[in-house]
Amino acid sequence: MATPKGKYAWTATVGEKGQIVIPKQARALFDIKPGDTLLLLGDEERGIAIPNKGAFSELFAIAFAEDNGGEGK
Repeated sequence: MATPKGKYAWTATVGEKGQIVIPKQARALFDIKPGDTLLLLGDEERGIAIPNKGAFSELFAIAFAEDNGGEGK
């Protein structure tokens, strides 16, 4: 079975403290460096997703936008 271009799959083992090691190829591909903060999103039916770094700043830009249509006031 051919892998679609730009699609990847890796495995990680969860340690006793709940930590996982992101595979080297994935860290290089997504420019993940020691000390980086990653956003994890969870869905009980679909699982866990780790969006790219840009999604983190986009989420905060939306959440803290000055003109948010009056929500949160």
